[in-house]
Amino acid sequence: MLAAPPIAILDTLSAVDDAIDHNADLADAIFQLGLASFGLNEIPPNDDPEWDWHGKAKANDISKAHSTIRQFYRDWSGEGFTLEVKPLLDTILSDLESHLPEVEENRGSPSLLLPGAGLARLLLELCLRGYNVTGNEISYHQLLASNFILNCTQHADQYAIYPFAHTFTNVVSRKNQLRRHTIPDVHPGIALSTRLAAGEPVGEMNMTAGDFVLSYSTPECTEMFDGVVSVFFIDTAPNLIRYIETVRNCLKKGGVWVNIGPLLWHFDDRAPTGECDKDDADESKDKTVSAHDHIESTHPHDHLPGSHHSHDRSSERQGSVHHPTHSHNDGLRQGRRPDVAIEDKGIAEPGSFELSDEEVLQLVSQLGFEITHHGILDDDDDCGDHPNAPPGSVRGLGVGLGYMQDPTSLLQNRYRCSHWVAKKT
Repeated sequence: MLAAPPIAILDTLSAVDDAIDHNADLADAIFQLGLASFGLNEIPPNDDPEWDWHGKAKANDISKAHSTIRQFYRDWSGEGFTLEVKPLLDTILSDLESHLPEVEENRGSPSLLLPGAGLARLLLELCLRGYNVTGNEISYHQLLASNFILNCTQHADQYAIYPFAHTFTNVVSRKNQLRRHTIPDVHPGIALSTRLAAGEPVGEMNMTAGDFVLSYSTPECTEMFDGVVSVFFIDTAPNLIRYIETVRNCLKKGGVWVNIGPLLWHFDDRAPTGECDKDDADESKDKTVSAHDHIESTHPHDHLPGSHHSHDRSSERQGSVHHPTHSHNDGLRQGRRPDVAIEDKGIAEPGSFELSDEEVLQLVSQLGFEITHHGILDDDDDCGDHPNAPPGSVRGLGVGLGYMQDPTSLLQNRYRCSHWVAKKT
């Protein structure tokens, strides 16, 4: 009965296999870039098992690779960008125009820091609006994928992906499950060149790899940026105080911090020692469905403090790319005795706490900021009515934004995002 039409379950499984093959084409291309980036051979040497990467991926790594495919849908497909990213971008641009201090003419464009940059779509869009933007990311998966999409694609719509092919629950139809999307909807190099040719302002773009706290809490980064933009980011902090102190350190006096996102605290199940099972934590986040998952690991050996990851698409623009420098003492801080230095593990420090939105605002205010705007983004502007929305999309929810969300699914997880602007006093 199930094998025969109209259900034809075997045909469905065959179509899913084909869709996975298309996803694998993209994954393989990123994988080849990763091998080259880390100086690894596709065929590891037989005489050195330490360099044999075969079979080293854990279930959690595979889950993150799958999640990255869905992140490509969110950031780099026409539908995902329109439904999930553009509403955030429009809000950010409005905030920057209204609140960012005027920059002296001889200083050039305002400088922004974008922690938790992910696949770098917001990074590109802000650069296209004339801002000098530095993204920061800790996840190897996200760093490799963002480097690939910015620097290694040849044209728009180069790759076909099927982001929801793996999902067999809450599916309205197999047609919806196997919907095809193409990425990138906008080719970064062409977009930058087009604006330059039209005489429109284009900023500089840079990406750093590493723990946000360890990278930007150093004296070398003091008062480096005119603005900080954090999107679906602050709830990745086990200790929000350190995030706020880091933003304050790298922000110029009078500079602006724009924040948008929910409070899905990523470490709310971390043990007091900091030794939680990360695979369990990631599985829990996946069950909240496609919850924003920037964090690579809670363990210090997975961090990249002080290392840099430059997306060289910036070479197609005028001006130079600024690479933040980091102290040789990165990862060290003073203990109670001035002659004793303790390793600073940044986001991997033991323990965590979770605050309400009201408490977050109070803490930000107590740590040297003035809140100039606050609200809850609980209306998605009826994004489901957009002409790019697929047939059967949920329409006019008015209850928030999705995150890597299939708009045709019977289950719709939405975020009511806290949105605030703070000025460094």
